[in-house]
Amino acid sequence: MNLTKILAISGKPGLYELKVQTRTGFVAESLIDGKKITVNLKSNVSLLSEISIYTYEGEKPLTEVMQQIGVKENKGQAISHKEDNATLTAYFKEILPNYDEERVYPSDIKKVLNWYNTLQAKGLVTDLAPDVEETKEEAPVAEEKPKKAPAAKKAKAKKEE
Repeated sequence: MNLTKILAISGKPGLYELKVQTRTGFVAESLIDGKKITVNLKSNVSLLSEISIYTYEGEKPLTEVMQQIGVKENKGQAISHKEDNATLTAYFKEILPNYDEERVYPSDIKKVLNWYNTLQAKGLVTDLAPDVEETKEEAPVAEEKPKKAPAAKKAKAKKEE
């Protein structure tokens, strides 16, 4: 499993897995207790695969950040999200040294660590992202054909001659 079907629903604790879409929303299953809930389209829902962390160079996808936590912890549990802010920021600095400290708040770090620990407890950390070597297969290179000049340019060129 990857993060494309893992959801964070505003106003609901924990993470959810997308099960099925309906006309009026979708059905999601809690990763904490396994209960299924229906969520309407007006709810504020975030896919974990679409979330990024601000860095000084740009944005880093949450999947990569969680992979780095997994590497640091050997796929084990990270520190608790209930630690004090100084401990959390120092830990996050080890994981992502160039994160933007002005735009990434301690509450964001708490969420990331809580989500990581939830995913790790369910055994989903190992499959968060494919290995780099697996994705390095070279795609066939398509030859580009020269583009035809638009008809208006052709007509203009003929008039000038």
